[in-house]
Amino acid sequence: MQIRERMFNRGQNGYNRLLADHTYLNKDTEEEFLCYGYRTDQCKEAVFLVLVVLTGGLVLLLLQWRPQMVCYLRKRRCSLSHADTILLQDTYKQYSIASIEEKTFPQSCQFLKDFVSSGTQAVDSDYESPADTSGLIVSQEEFKLRYFDHQHVRYLWDRGSQVFSKLKDLSEGTKCVNIQESFYGLSAREQNQKQLVYGENSIEVEVKSYWRLFIEEVMNPFYVFQIASIILWLCDQYYYYAACILFISLMSIGISLYETKRQSKTLHDMVSTQAQTISVCRGEEVYEDVPTGKLVPGDVIAIPQHGCVMTCDAVLITGTCIVNESMLTGESVPVTKTPMTHQEDEEVYSPDNHKRHTLFSGTHILQTRFYGNSKVKAVVVRTGFRTAKGELVRAILFPKPLDMKFYRDAMKFILFLGCMAALGMTYSIIIYVKQGIYPMKIVVRVLDIITIIVPPALPAAMTVGTVFAQSRLKKKGIYCISPPRINFCGRLDVFCFDKTGTLTEDGLDMLGVLPIKNAGFCGVVDDPSTLEVGPFLTCMATCHSLTVIDGELSGDPLDLIMFNSTKWVLEEPGKDTSKFDTIMPTVVRPCTKDTFTSSENPFEVGIIRQFTFSSSVQRMSVITRTLSEDGMQLFCKGAPEKIASLCQQDTVPHEFHDILHRYTIQGYRVIALAHKKMDPKLTWHQAQRISRDKVEFNMTFLGMIVLQNKLKPETKPAIHKLREARIRTVMVTGDMIQTAISVARNCGMIPIKDRVIIIEASPPDAHGPANIKWVTAETPDEGTDYYTDSDYLEDVHIDLENPHKMHNFHFAVSGQAFAVLTTHFPEYIPRVVVKGTVFARMSPDQKLQLIEELQNIGYNVGMCGDGANDCEALKAAHAGISLSEAEASVAAPFTSSIPNIECVIRVMREGRAALVTSFGCFKYMALYSFIQYVSVLILYTFDANLADMQFLYVDLVITTSVAVLMGYSGAYHKLVPQRPPGSLVKPSNLLSIIAQILLVIIFQISAFLYLHFQPWYKPAPKNLDADNTHCWETTVIFLVSTYQYIASAFVFSKGPPFREPIYKNVPFLLTLCSLFAFSTYLLMLPFKPILDFFNLMELHTKSVEFRSVLLAFSVGFIFAACLLEYLIMDVKCTKKCLNSCSHCCGNGDEKKDHYRKIQNEIQLSNWPPIGQVTYASLNEPHVEIEEELMRSQGAILVN
Repeated sequence: MQIRERMFNRGQNGYNRLLADHTYLNKDTEEEFLCYGYRTDQCKEAVFLVLVVLTGGLVLLLLQWRPQMVCYLRKRRCSLSHADTILLQDTYKQYSIASIEEKTFPQSCQFLKDFVSSGTQAVDSDYESPADTSGLIVSQEEFKLRYFDHQHVRYLWDRGSQVFSKLKDLSEGTKCVNIQESFYGLSAREQNQKQLVYGENSIEVEVKSYWRLFIEEVMNPFYVFQIASIILWLCDQYYYYAACILFISLMSIGISLYETKRQSKTLHDMVSTQAQTISVCRGEEVYEDVPTGKLVPGDVIAIPQHGCVMTCDAVLITGTCIVNESMLTGESVPVTKTPMTHQEDEEVYSPDNHKRHTLFSGTHILQTRFYGNSKVKAVVVRTGFRTAKGELVRAILFPKPLDMKFYRDAMKFILFLGCMAALGMTYSIIIYVKQGIYPMKIVVRVLDIITIIVPPALPAAMTVGTVFAQSRLKKKGIYCISPPRINFCGRLDVFCFDKTGTLTEDGLDMLGVLPIKNAGFCGVVDDPSTLEVGPFLTCMATCHSLTVIDGELSGDPLDLIMFNSTKWVLEEPGKDTSKFDTIMPTVVRPCTKDTFTSSENPFEVGIIRQFTFSSSVQRMSVITRTLSEDGMQLFCKGAPEKIASLCQQDTVPHEFHDILHRYTIQGYRVIALAHKKMDPKLTWHQAQRISRDKVEFNMTFLGMIVLQNKLKPETKPAIHKLREARIRTVMVTGDMIQTAISVARNCGMIPIKDRVIIIEASPPDAHGPANIKWVTAETPDEGTDYYTDSDYLEDVHIDLENPHKMHNFHFAVSGQAFAVLTTHFPEYIPRVVVKGTVFARMSPDQKLQLIEELQNIGYNVGMCGDGANDCEALKAAHAGISLSEAEASVAAPFTSSIPNIECVIRVMREGRAALVTSFGCFKYMALYSFIQYVSVLILYTFDANLADMQFLYVDLVITTSVAVLMGYSGAYHKLVPQRPPGSLVKPSNLLSIIAQILLVIIFQISAFLYLHFQPWYKPAPKNLDADNTHCWETTVIFLVSTYQYIASAFVFSKGPPFREPIYKNVPFLLTLCSLFAFSTYLLMLPFKPILDFFNLMELHTKSVEFRSVLLAFSVGFIFAACLLEYLIMDVKCTKKCLNSCSHCCGNGDEKKDHYRKIQNEIQLSNWPPIGQVTYASLNEPHVEIEEELMRSQGAILVN
């Protein structure tokens, strides 16, 4: 019975999935989608056609703006197995549609059958595939493949689990041993079959034609609204106005199309690769040249001797390559790529973990090296948009929505304007019905209210500041590929920095070396070249990845300074791209007279094998052979603590840790050296295949190299400016924690009086659970290397009531500790990232994780790095800046050719200026709408309206010129502690706009009442068309309102502390003065032809007193508006009161306040428990009473 029931449940689960109409794609990833199945419905299609006819095609616009409506109106929901269309909803609630395609393949295509039937694991372990596969099988000779493409990613229908799954390649779930031993080359037939599935190997950014761009632009809601407005104005006989707005709109579209096309072309040129051919192995060393576009995963390619630009991701299996990866990382230092080794056989291949063996698409192969007659071969693992380069390009083409409160509030405010329009329309209908106006005129005038209160130019005006800021940044050598990010730069709270190459110089200075002599350090030797030729000097000369490119030695800066200090010479066999074999390895030799003139065998060392540096193992090593000597030797260099752990302990001096601590605490970079004699029986071929873990142990410690990584001259002043502006600074580096702390102190990230608490976290082991030790770091005293108790306690601020508590402290966390905290102490992560200033030995993934943790607690985060190991973090930050010589790279939203962190200050200043400009333009456009709205409602009351030329003058001459030039103001020269407002609906902003609107109403009504009480005034004659434009009501309201537009522009164009003073924006100031002068001329010195042009009444026939009073009203409004904005709204007292009211009403930004709450909690608590140990199991502090431990770590023991 139980067996039968279980079988029934299995079958039921399987058929339930078969009938499922939705599923999740890429579950629990950033690219998670909710996927719904739809298919064509003939009845709905017929109804839809009727809707199109009845609405005059307007329903098609709805489909353009809301893609999901295509499915709702034209298709019906169905199971995924029978769907012909997929509706996708991402985590941001955005919808997109994809059509399901089908391809037929022969049954002989075994690789595809295996993939489709078992490409993904079954959703349920009890699942048995349904017997009905008629939807997949076409015949005994053929079968059908169903798939769809979304954002350049292909998803296949998996008939095993009855879901769509992402097309896989060799970068997922493939063991390294399989890559090395299972691929001998695909036949042309296999390659063609695979290409039908994987598609062409290319990364093409579509450059749309002008006609297509025009159609898409015109379909934008903004331009649809413009077109509707123009039609409405034509119906109301505003021909000149409609014609001018149409001309301006066409000009705007033209400029937009040109800019869009230019940016698309730039991106296309940046990521495209020139068509080329490459040699592909067809098995048994048979090669054929094929276009790179035909490459598929599994192909074995031969890298050309003279290099090439990679068009796919491939794993080296033979030979060595020197690669420039600046296109992807922004790092221009060549990188050595080595073949995959057998030590990694059991590992699952990962492009991130095995990047030293991976040639990435878009990188430039500078040089190839190969052994004997072998070619430099690589196995293709990813192609097209699935490559690392393709993923970065996809991130640009399909960016995550920028969730900035400013844009959300803008939409809310537009809805508010829509509500105001509804009130105005209701008022107008009541007035016109009472006056007996023709119904058609009522419709036209009422609809005209919408075009007045919701200005069509609002979206364009809001981007003006960003456009000018981007232009100014470009002139300063800072390039931006994501302009909306500029506004984010104005709200940053914390900025993270890489250390080497960002805060410090790229190059290093040799301070000296500390060789071992008689089981101890023999003191600092300033010039290593003076040492006797021996293991220490030989290790410095051989343990590197340097190579000769175009006659110059090139490679990692550390390797260069180390090798050059030996004054040896390096020779490579033959030309740069030639082969080298057992007889001709890379050779180094001392540069002495005896070396070149001695008749005896000279001292030469050949580098036989390289184990390249890896951040995961923190070391590199080489196997060498010295001429005229038997056997080989291993030389190794790397992180001192790692090298010491791999050496025979009796060869490591007892003062090792003290000496290391002495140098690292002062900020020096320390590298340890070791060597080992290899088994004499080891042959050259065996050396090529041996794994590093079988040789890198039981070594002899040789000594240490001490290098000075100087701060860039601009670093300390830049950090000081950021701290003055209350921008928190954080260092995220791969260097040692003591070195990082020292650099943080030297550059000012950690003030002299502040203390550093090192979090030493250990994972669980056989002796106990995971634990955290809270240890206080030492502070180097100027001129001395030793510290007394009084020196140590001098700067520690101890609360007598809470002796554990220490004010102004900073956490320093290593990558290992960060991993333990994340896994075993997740509740501490928010506190650690709030107080953490130094994060050392961090991997690229951990850098990304840190950025996301900061964002999760409400920080707006910036990141600055050299791009090499920071790509993911740079892209995840709200503002990522890559320091690179390239004009632009896909490594980050911002690329700076300024090689120091001064660019951070400039980007933040421009971001603040752009954000304030956007606010100013928005507030001006809103007030401009209300001014015209009030004017029109007053005139509607008396059957009047503004004339054609009056509308044209206000909208074209005043508003357009003012809105554009308002954004021309540059950024303020100083970064100040205040932040620009981030919300339009803040009480201060709303009160400012509302107060200005009340002023507008008061002064316009006052001017009208003054006109009404004139003895000569006669109301406008009744007109059932409601088109009285030549009347005194229109004349007075128009003239007074022109001053109000000018005053509003002046009031909302604020200068310091975020923008330059208004007098520095000369074009804007001249425009305001000219407009004021012209309005005054119209009012006080009326010239009849000009009055006729604007359809104004004959002002010159009225007294100067009447005109002077109107001028007084206008000037009075200007003074009142300035007084209100600058002396009331901008006063700190007013802002504090409004903010207090906002918090009392519960309108604060809870996410933004999260990190502040954490800061307050830490300030009011006894945390962290300094000098104690916290265990994961109990999660309570435990005092570790161990005198030697406390003394060596400098912890404060509190009983």
